[in-house]
Amino acid sequence: MSSYDKYQTPLSTRYASQEMMTIFSARERASTWRQLWVWLAEAEKELGLPIPDDALDQMRANVVVSDKAFSVARDYEARFRHDVMAHVHAYGEDAPAAAGHIHLGATSCYVTDNADLIFQQRALDLILPKLAKVIKNLQEFALKYNEMPTLGFTHYQPAQLITVGKRAAQWIQELMMDLEDIETVRERLQFRGAQGTTGSQATFLELFNGDADKIVQLNEILCQKAGFPSTYAISTQTYTRKVDLRVANAVCALGATAERICADIRHLANLKEMEEPFEKSQIGSSAMAYKRNPMRSERITALGRKLARLPANFTATFETQWFERTLDDSAIRRMDIPEMFLLADSILLALDNVTNGLVIYPNVIRSRIDQELPFMATESILMKLAAHGVSRQDAHEEIRVLSHQASDVVKQQGGRNDLLERIKKNEFFKPVWNDIDSLVDPKLFIGNSPKIVEDYCNGEVAARLARYKEALDKASTAQLSI
Repeated sequence: MSSYDKYQTPLSTRYASQEMMTIFSARERASTWRQLWVWLAEAEKELGLPIPDDALDQMRANVVVSDKAFSVARDYEARFRHDVMAHVHAYGEDAPAAAGHIHLGATSCYVTDNADLIFQQRALDLILPKLAKVIKNLQEFALKYNEMPTLGFTHYQPAQLITVGKRAAQWIQELMMDLEDIETVRERLQFRGAQGTTGSQATFLELFNGDADKIVQLNEILCQKAGFPSTYAISTQTYTRKVDLRVANAVCALGATAERICADIRHLANLKEMEEPFEKSQIGSSAMAYKRNPMRSERITALGRKLARLPANFTATFETQWFERTLDDSAIRRMDIPEMFLLADSILLALDNVTNGLVIYPNVIRSRIDQELPFMATESILMKLAAHGVSRQDAHEEIRVLSHQASDVVKQQGGRNDLLERIKKNEFFKPVWNDIDSLVDPKLFIGNSPKIVEDYCNGEVAARLARYKEALDKASTAQLSI
């Protein structure tokens, strides 16, 4: 049967990186189980259990699961209805001298749970530099457009001016929060280790003839081999599913951030102030040939929406675990954990591509400012008139009348904002006629935006990105083929 004849997730066929797909592949999963069995046998031998050298040699030589071994495991699972025991027996066929020593003292969760923790550790290590790359892109963009005025929007209505860089800095700050949260769960991730069927370590206590210190040493050795600082102090049959929830809360929040950023980009594309990269031969619409749809930002929005809502699944899985373990966590975690990281990876690849090639249209931005700036400048005009001894209340009324007239031209007639021309023709404003043009320089209305951006991007952002310097120096912009 061709791969075209069965469902495959678009995350693997269209969006995610090969590196992330490999982490959660069937071969990586089964081979990691074998590696865990090797580590267990090595540690047990080091602590005095009679594991033969040829058994270890054969186990080490067959860590990577072959296609044939998968076929053997499928046959065993059809008989046993137990995937871990199927792989124990398949491994035993590949390493016959070790057949009686594989999985010694362990429960299924020794391989399944420890492997999941390894995969999450690797996946977190993969997405963190990619997130840093997106932040770096936006840092450079924010500093480049640090002093370019643009309309701010509140309620999606024109508001006080900011700068193009200031808006990008808002996006950066939210991504920095994601980076901090993901770094935190990565740093706090621990190992399950060898804990027995209910977390009591009873089988290992028996193996080591009641020597509890050897169980401590066993887990220290396993942590060292797997690259974890320590094991969780308390385990049941599994590590607590609260761990998965904590990781999900951090990783999935990235989806919400990505969705919000791309909503801004899509609105700005509609205003023709900013666009995502658009390839020379790219088609925006099958019907309307002129269109330049923000398709990448829309894709990120869709993926972000899916990712941001996954914590509900992890919450339900955690809260419905009974006592020391129920198996209703198994099937859903097989989907949710890989999907979470494939989504995050896909989003970051697309965000890298978009944020490294954002296009700005300064003339459109200025024309939109010019439509609103006359209204914003009226407060300055009031102050200038007051300095000439004109009543503030009288000036306010004159400006109110002219503003409504100019607003009517814009809204009812579809014309441009002519408020300043009206002011220049009205004798009441003669004392400040010569000052009018100098009062409507957009840079007078951006407040402290440039300094805010410069301080933030060259300070906190630069300091955090310094942790990823080696990865960023080697990074290239993600290329999207779809």
